[in-house]
Order: sequence, then structure tokens, then C-alpha cells
Amino acid sequence: MAYVPGVALLAALVVGCSAGADGNANGADSKAGSPTVTPAPPGKYLTLPAPCRAVPRSTLKDLLPGAAELPGDQQDKVFRGSAAVTYDTDRKVGCSWKSDAPSATRSLSIDLERVVSYDPAVSDDDRADTVYAKKEKAAGLSSSATPGPPEEKDKKGEESEGSEESGKAKDPVGAGATGSADPSPSGSSSESGQDTDGAPGSSSSPEEALPSRILDNLGDAAFLQDLPKRAGSTAQHHSVSVVFRTSNVVVTVRYAEQPALITQVPDGRELQEKAQALARKLAEALSE
Repeated sequence: MAYVPGVALLAALVVGCSAGADGNANGADSKAGSPTVTPAPPGKYLTLPAPCRAVPRSTLKDLLPGAAELPGDQQDKVFRGSAAVTYDTDRKVGCSWKSDAPSATRSLSIDLERVVSYDPAVSDDDRADTVYAKKEKAAGLSSSATPGPPEEKDKKGEESEGSEESGKAKDPVGAGATGSADPSPSGSSSESGQDTDGAPGSSSSPEEALPSRILDNLGDAAFLQDLPKRAGSTAQHHSVSVVFRTSNVVVTVRYAEQPALITQVPDGRELQEKAQALARKLAEALSE
């Protein structure tokens, strides 16, 4: 009679242990089943290239006319470039070049930023896209409103708006929408449509570039900002910026010309074409 309760007690203990084990398992399962955050994938790029060596010397010769004719030491100094001050070369780097020729001064700079997201729910690429979008917005552009052919709006006499807002492209093939003070493609006065400006060289059209706009087929997203400046009696200055994002890296290319004489007008189309060509070379180099 004393043995039977012992067997019953042993059976009870076994059942109790099993129940306890199931309870722990259920508890672990409930914790594992609670909402968890799967870390977002990291960006493609973990480092950045040396910026002052990112542009080939042959390209610099084309972008900086006159530099190749300088004496050896001066030429090397120009092509060597000046690295931007940075405290983390894996996160942000830059380099600039400048060449003074008798006819004009050309300047070039590139900036590369590797974006890292410290939020596990946000990928590096998404964070970089946010950084890029802010630059695009600051330029007065929006990829959600990619330039189409809004001829109706252009025909309603918005010359004054076009002359003040160089950052917004209404027609990517409209040569007059450069943001300059003279929106007419022939260089005539915006008031009469027939009288020329009167300033030497103003009747020509080398400065008539395409307007600021969203660019296709460059990285994951890209835009060009055209910034011609007229400063009365001083020489005209024309600057072009191309900004693009590829994965978690945002790249900015700035290319500008400052003529030596007020009678000279920078060729905006040339500046745009060369800035875009360099941006594409950098994008290709990054993807290798």
C-alpha cells in the first residue's frame, strides 16, 4: 500500500516537469513571436575612392583649358588638386581644381558622401535617397514632377518667372529657360523682342544652355542645376552642378567658368555637357 502512492507521486512529478517544460517553451515562443525588426540591408559601398585621383589627368586637361601649357611644377599643382578637409575619409571626401587662363578661369570640384543609416529599420540606400532628395528640393526640382512638355504654361507669358527661377525646368529642351536675365533665345531684349541688349557678345547665344532639370540614366537618381549669373559691369560667371545618387553614395560635381572680360559669355551648354560626362565617369568608376 505504501508503494502505490510512491508510484503516483513519481508520475505526478513527471507530469509536472513536462508541464513546466511546455510552459517555458510557450514562454520562449511568445517572446520570439513578438514584433521584431529585421535589420535593413547595408549599402553597396563601404569605402570611398581617393577624390583627387578620381578624375583622370586627361579629363582634367579637357576641363581645365590652359593648365597643360603651364610650367611643369605649376601644371602638376593644378592637376594634383586640393583635397577637402574631412575627418572621416570613409564617409565624406572631396577635391577641387582651378585653372587660370588668359581668357577665363575654370574651376571644378567633386564631393562624395557615403551615407550610413543608424536606424536598423532604414537601409543605407533609403537614407541616402533622403539626403539626395533634400539636395534636389534645394535646387528647386522634384523627381515627382519630372519635366514634361508643359507648353501651355510656357505660352502664357511667364518670362519673368523663368528669368528668376533658374532652378526649375519647365521644358528640358527650351534653350531660353536658363534662368538668365534674357530669356529670349536670340539674345534680344525681353521687353521689345527686337532690340538687342547692346552689350558686346550679348547677341550671341553660347550661354544658352538647357535649364536645370532631372537627369535620366545616371545612377539611381540625378539632377542638373544650371546657375548663370550676370553681375552688371563685372564678368559673367556660369556654374553647373550635377548631383547623383548610386546606392548609398551621393556625388556632387560642380563646374564653373569665370571669363576674364565682361564681353565674354560662358558657353553654358559646354559646361553642362562636360559636367554630365564627368558625373557619368564617376558613376561608372564607383560601380566597378
